[in-house]
Amino acid sequence: MTAKNNRTLRIGGEERESLMQMIDGQSLIHGDLFDVLPTLPDGFANLIIVDPPYNLPRNFGDKKFTVVSPRQYEEYLRSWFSLLCDKLAPDGTLYMCGDWRCSSSMQRVIEERLTILNRITWQREKGRGAAHNWKNSMEDIWFAVKNPKDYHFDVEAVKVRRRVLAPYREEGRPKDWEETSEGRFRTTFPSNFWDDISVPFWSMPENTDHPTQKPEKLIAKLILASSREGDVVFDPFLGSGTTAVAAKKLGRRYCGIELHLDYCLLAAKRLLLADQDKTIQGYAEGVFWERHSGH
Repeated sequence: MTAKNNRTLRIGGEERESLMQMIDGQSLIHGDLFDVLPTLPDGFANLIIVDPPYNLPRNFGDKKFTVVSPRQYEEYLRSWFSLLCDKLAPDGTLYMCGDWRCSSSMQRVIEERLTILNRITWQREKGRGAAHNWKNSMEDIWFAVKNPKDYHFDVEAVKVRRRVLAPYREEGRPKDWEETSEGRFRTTFPSNFWDDISVPFWSMPENTDHPTQKPEKLIAKLILASSREGDVVFDPFLGSGTTAVAAKKLGRRYCGIELHLDYCLLAAKRLLLADQDKTIQGYAEGVFWERHSGH
């Protein structure tokens, strides 16, 4: 039985035909990565966001992944990563998502073609407990560029607004914080640890049944930091469309490849809805707000 306030996005039978028309083979592409990548022009993407299958047992519709050895997983990454890097502009940026099991493999493969500048770790907030291990509630994002002397990074676009718990005053005036109708806040530079992300769940309108859906807020940070308005943001494992949706809401062009047709249709529906609602949970007034702030 579905909860009364469940807002999980699904595709009705009557919608499929119209949504199919949005899968245009250019910006929203239904196909196999290995077939599609060679058809795309080299250097066309200013920003690439990669969220490949992790080295975990996972069922993506009719495509199943199982755990393999680290060596085999690295071979899988190498089978497409070099070709993917060819699609990145000379001054472009690539982010790759992973977890603790596959993060070291990703680092080794990325460094064969790009320069890694940092590793972001973000808190997933939810997850299953483990009786004989520490609960896994963190994931990584590798930040890499083609040319470490020529790449775009807009730190002002990704500042974080946090509630001030111990307000300090200088000569009676707030120091590095401001008083608002909602409370006392400080706007700070972003770090490589993000604890302000809410994973999509059933009462959020962005939620789908995709098993590894990333939050729009998470992807919006990457897009705002490492692309300009009008740039092309490319996601070769598009899933339910989060990267394309965030790019559209933020005034970027997008291109995404997805193997599973039902996920392509979810992406299409989300892109249509983005025409009506460009809000991103947790992002307002040009800053990212801490979790549970009401934004």
